Amino acid sequence: MDKAIKLTWHERIGYCTGELAQNLIYQTVSIWLLFYYTNVYGLRPDVAAVMFLIVRIIDVLWDPFVGTMVDKSYPRWGKYRSWLVIGGIPLAGAAILCFWNGFNSSLLYAYATYILLSMCFTLTSVPYGALGDSLTRDVNELTILTSVRMLFANFAGLLIKTLPLIIAIFAPKAFNNGTGRMEAVYNTPDAASAWLITMGIFAVAGLSLLFYSFSQTHEKIVMNATQSAGVRFSDLWHELAANRPMRVLSLFFIITFATMSISNASDSYFLSYVVKASPIGTSTFMWLGTIPAFIFIPLVPVIKRKTGKNPLFYIFISISILGMVLMYITSVIPSLRSHFVLLCTAQFIKSTGILVATGYMWALVPEVVTFGEYLNGRRVAAIVTALICIFMKGGMALGGVVPGLVLEHTGFDATLQAQSQTALQGIIQLVTVIPAVLMLIAAFVISRYELSDKRMAEINSIIESGNR
Repeated sequence: MDKAIKLTWHERIGYCTGELAQNLIYQTVSIWLLFYYTNVYGLRPDVAAVMFLIVRIIDVLWDPFVGTMVDKSYPRWGKYRSWLVIGGIPLAGAAILCFWNGFNSSLLYAYATYILLSMCFTLTSVPYGALGDSLTRDVNELTILTSVRMLFANFAGLLIKTLPLIIAIFAPKAFNNGTGRMEAVYNTPDAASAWLITMGIFAVAGLSLLFYSFSQTHEKIVMNATQSAGVRFSDLWHELAANRPMRVLSLFFIITFATMSISNASDSYFLSYVVKASPIGTSTFMWLGTIPAFIFIPLVPVIKRKTGKNPLFYIFISISILGMVLMYITSVIPSLRSHFVLLCTAQFIKSTGILVATGYMWALVPEVVTFGEYLNGRRVAAIVTALICIFMKGGMALGGVVPGLVLEHTGFDATLQAQSQTALQGIIQLVTVIPAVLMLIAAFVISRYELSDKRMAEINSIIESGNR
């Protein structure tokens, strides 16, 4: 198989539709689930934080099992693409159940449904990532595919960040003394049915898009049956030990996903209690956390060619930190806090850096898969993707654990509309200081990534020639 397989735009869009589908569910969980648990479902922040951590511990065992199962199996409709249907159907159902308060805020029900949702997400995300790795080896083609994939992911983000507006359609209305008019209430238990309806809409739309992605994609680079028969659960730990670039990338994933998840999960608290934004203001601020993707991610292939991989990360990580500093200054000075335009400007700058840096990192996953193939002669794409997912979900877990613990420690009380100064300071640090520190660490980690484009071209030539 020619390593320089070129994909048509029809193939690229067909594959990347699956990214849109998964993110309709993933980003809802990442951005809104903690807020839903504390303000609508009725859990204490620290209780929710512990649950996020326990679910991620379960993932440490479940994800490599799924990766091994996918790499060993040959389902009827394709090695990887079949799982978009097999995993997609229960994923949509679990997402709806996760946002149903039918058992009066039962902690057991919250655990059961969140664990189910996380396991079903793995059943689609691991084979979906491996499916992308099976389409081509070409470095430039993978950069284009990743850029399109991230655009679709961020389009899902735009939709998810309209959630307050969608919920406002179904939620009860209450008189707001501050504005003198009736406004939708989306952050109290009274809005539970509105949250369920909204998640139902996203889940059904996501499932439909997964079916479309399944219909438009076909694997081109996969292991044969003999190679697959030798895949073992322990291969994951072998890959981790032998593949240094994968270790670096995995660590980068956990740090950057922690940054995004902590910031995303805290935005709803920041807007509700620090900024006191309306549903329209909340969605506007959150949209500015996604819009930069449509401006800058299409430019990533050009920027990368001019700067190289690592400098691209350094540039945009620095931009993200600049935005966080501006947001912190604006938030802690009361006279500036009322200037919503300044906060939105800071959000735009912060998000530009985060979105490009974290978007491009997905283009490195096929590279570490290929490097592993170069080392051991087998392209265990699903196992490598499962390992990346473990670290990704570790970052997601911190997005629930860290905000939950900080909110509890600083005395946040979801039953109060006006929070204490200590709680407000905790919320501000969650969206500025903590993410900035994490991005500094991420810059150091990615500086250790060693697979240049030239090195990848050499590795691909060796693999294709059979002279490993």
